[in-house]
Amino acid sequence: MKITQWAILVMVAGLPLIQGCVPLVATGAVGTGLVAQDRRTSGTQLDDKDIELQVADAISKKYGSDVNVEPSSFNRNLLLTGQVPDEATRTVVEDMARKVANVRQVVDEIKIGPPSSLTRRAEEAYLTTKVNARFLTDNGNKFSPLQVSVISDNGVVYLMGLVTKSEGDAAAAVASTTTGVKRVVKVFEYTDAAPANEPVQSVQPESKTVPVQPPAPVEEALPGASLPVTP
Repeated sequence: MKITQWAILVMVAGLPLIQGCVPLVATGAVGTGLVAQDRRTSGTQLDDKDIELQVADAISKKYGSDVNVEPSSFNRNLLLTGQVPDEATRTVVEDMARKVANVRQVVDEIKIGPPSSLTRRAEEAYLTTKVNARFLTDNGNKFSPLQVSVISDNGVVYLMGLVTKSEGDAAAAVASTTTGVKRVVKVFEYTDAAPANEPVQSVQPESKTVPVQPPAPVEEALPGASLPVTP
């Protein structure tokens, strides 16, 4: 389950009300962070939204509530997560997704099983929030939190974005040590260098109270994927 950037900041602000052991975000964190440059072109951003809507609509029309599949697109790379009842359905869903206009690659992480419960989906949303909170407070100036999109499904955290290799590794290291994360999958597209005029967004917490765990396994989903990025 993924969360938009606005929702991330709202939920992070309310985290201390939900659980005592979460980071305190400095009040100045929001201002410049929300206007951080997206490394995708505006056209690609629109394409990504359109891809997600088209795939979700096609799946809903064909299967309704019998499946729970979440499409997440970044730079026209499409990640599919969730649950379907059998392998045949999974194959059909993936084929439908591949036929949507502008999709470049499909990463199929759909699992076979019944749709997850509302409780489970809330837990996944909370795990996404915890990872995003640590991206804000523990990024160590190694990457911009708003350049990485986080999706959680059954304890597995998927990271999407257009980043340098070092940025991707730093983000994966933070995600993999967040309590509750079982595995991290990097669905990154890599660039040689970040735009020179792009500042790294950083927040120094008043206190670091989020518990961490030994690193969970990290793997690549788009090996060798790379594109140039221009300021």
